[in-house]
Amino acid sequence: MKTISKICILALMLFLFNCGGDTKKKEDPYAKKTPEKTEKKEPASKRVELTNKGVGPVSKVDLALVVDPEMAANGKEIYEKMCTACHKPDKKHIGPAPKGILSRRSPEWIMNMILAPEKMVKEDPLAKDLLIEFNGSPMANQNLTKDEARAVLEYFRTL
Repeated sequence: MKTISKICILALMLFLFNCGGDTKKKEDPYAKKTPEKTEKKEPASKRVELTNKGVGPVSKVDLALVVDPEMAANGKEIYEKMCTACHKPDKKHIGPAPKGILSRRSPEWIMNMILAPEKMVKEDPLAKDLLIEFNGSPMANQNLTKDEARAVLEYFRTL
């Protein structure tokens, strides 16, 4: 019986010594240190994605080399009436600013976002990221026609 007790005590001591101790790795003071990489993801509103056409009714938009001033004026009118509650032309507000949008998004993506924002937020990764960036404020569907959305797009070309 004494032998069994001694074996049990010895086993317990080995167990305690092996399981205890410092689990942190000790740094080698002579090891070459490399700076930690912290990848900063660019906000969705600044990202450039010109090949993404989005999801919605528009698959192709042809832009003339020169802005159509009449269409742009009509688009400005629509924008001021329907969009300025959430969008300021040249600064971030509830939603992103449209100034310079055509250097970051395809015309198709812009029109699909105007015409089908609910579908875009559900199915387009960039629209999902924008929703997150802008605190979960979804873009309201203003029920514009394709012609009205195209006029707003033409206005964006003038900003």
